[in-house]
Amino acid sequence: MKKNIAIIMGGYSSEYKISLKSGNVVYNALDKDKYNAYRIHIFEDKWVFVNDLDEEFPIDKNNFSVLVNETKIQFDCVFNAIHGSPGEDGYMQGYFELLNMPQTSCSMYQAALTFNKRDLLATLQPYGIKTAESYYLNLGDVINEDAIVSKVGLPCFVKANKAGSSFGISKVYKKEDLQAAIDNSFKEDNEIIIEQFLDGVEVSVGVLSYKNETIVLPITEIVSENDFFDYEAKYEGKSQEITPARISEDYANKVRTEAKRIYEILGMKGFSRSEFIAKNNEPYLLEINTVPGLTKESILPKQAAEAKISLSDLFGNAIEEALSK
Repeated sequence: MKKNIAIIMGGYSSEYKISLKSGNVVYNALDKDKYNAYRIHIFEDKWVFVNDLDEEFPIDKNNFSVLVNETKIQFDCVFNAIHGSPGEDGYMQGYFELLNMPQTSCSMYQAALTFNKRDLLATLQPYGIKTAESYYLNLGDVINEDAIVSKVGLPCFVKANKAGSSFGISKVYKKEDLQAAIDNSFKEDNEIIIEQFLDGVEVSVGVLSYKNETIVLPITEIVSENDFFDYEAKYEGKSQEITPARISEDYANKVRTEAKRIYEILGMKGFSRSEFIAKNNEPYLLEINTVPGLTKESILPKQAAEAKISLSDLFGNAIEEALSK
């Protein structure tokens, strides 16, 4: 009997448009002989099932079911394609855990931890994971520009702490430009992280559980046409994403080892995509995405293709592993 799969997409953050694209890629790629796929839009003002005619049917949040033409549909598994809040920060994971409903992403704690860049880096540092020097600010803190520059140097990156897809990020070259960058980041989040600029090759690598084994996908090298890997570079074609990366086998082994070790240290499941930058031929962790982009422009699907894993297999495996837990 075919399983009913809810593909959740949208979300409450600036990333909702990308999430809708990702969700539709999953919807179109899933094997329709094995799964009944349902597109579920999750927004602050509505949770709805959207059929192929773009008709909307409200989700019953008490048990995450939907009534369609007097037929109640209950779901066997949830495929999480929400980037940002509430799909990548633990809220949806916690909700589904309370309902005892299988879902494809990591658990609530891992999602919340990895979404909070500074908490993630602080958790991993005792394990010897290398990271850039950083300085933290909460909304309302006194801003001491001299202290910031003393800690992280110039240029530096000013980032929203709990936002993805390069929203609210600026590269700052001069101390007098710090305040504007900080104000920009606070539009996205009430916590920000200011990081040392590391001048090296940036790479991204997917790690996932595939056929009940932790595997590392081929590494992607990121070459931005812009000053850094911002939203335009990531989603609007202003970058080259080269898979496999043009790096030495020695450095590639270090990246693969570190990415897999991080996945296992954190007790992850489902998809992850880790970003590293090279310094003295050592990988420095920038961040981890637990609901990475799944659009045709996105990095993880390209890495899967290089590994000869089709999208249908990639997404179907995530569902089967969630159902087996």
